[in-house]
Amino acid sequence: MLSTPDSRSDAPPQAPAALAPDLFEQEAAALERALLTRDDATLPAADYRAALADLVGHFERLMRESRRLIRRSDREERELNVLNGELHRLASQLEYKARHDSLTGALNRGAIFERAGRLLEGGALALVVLDIDFFKSINDAYGHPAGDAVICEVVERLRGAVPERAEIGRVGGEEFSILLPEMPLAEALLRAEAVRHAIAGQPFDCLPGRIVTASFGVSDTARHGAFGDAYARADEALFEAKRGGRNQVRAARAVP
Repeated sequence: MLSTPDSRSDAPPQAPAALAPDLFEQEAAALERALLTRDDATLPAADYRAALADLVGHFERLMRESRRLIRRSDREERELNVLNGELHRLASQLEYKARHDSLTGALNRGAIFERAGRLLEGGALALVVLDIDFFKSINDAYGHPAGDAVICEVVERLRGAVPERAEIGRVGGEEFSILLPEMPLAEALLRAEAVRHAIAGQPFDCLPGRIVTASFGVSDTARHGAFGDAYARADEALFEAKRGGRNQVRAARAVP
């Protein structure tokens, strides 16, 4: 069956999209009037002056609006710059918090493992793992705030006793690790002994009269080696130091 005009849809036609308002419509109209006046040579001088005055008035309004828009644009740009700066600052803070221990500022466990993997891509790596001896007794005797102060002071002593290239991490409650890039095992053992002395050599400010000690395990890994294996071997050496009487440094077993 052929369609007829009556069989078409009765839906009303779509209205055309509304045009955006012209901010300078009045100025455009004033300019048009001035042009018409200019082209009419029969008009008296007063009409020319009136058209010119009308045009000047609208031009002044145009300048005021332009300045206002520029000021608003500048203000919005400044506000956007402030917001962008704040976003960058917050992003940096979040990145720092994601990689660092909140108590000491040392690298956290995840960041230490990530950093070790990158260092092993470029060369050999020595690892020192240490654990504060009898830390639970410190918390029990002096309270957790004192325990936190001990942890912070241990990290400060570590920073003063390791090379500039070393990376320090807090990988557990009272357990720490030190990454020593391109350092042979024999030298890493000497460095660990120096760190042990830095911790045990004098009482802590937060625990007057009490000596704090730590036990150490040290391992090394060749370039492209598995850091997880190096960590396991250093951790095993640490437990040997604990079983051997604490406050000492032990080397990890050699890789077969």
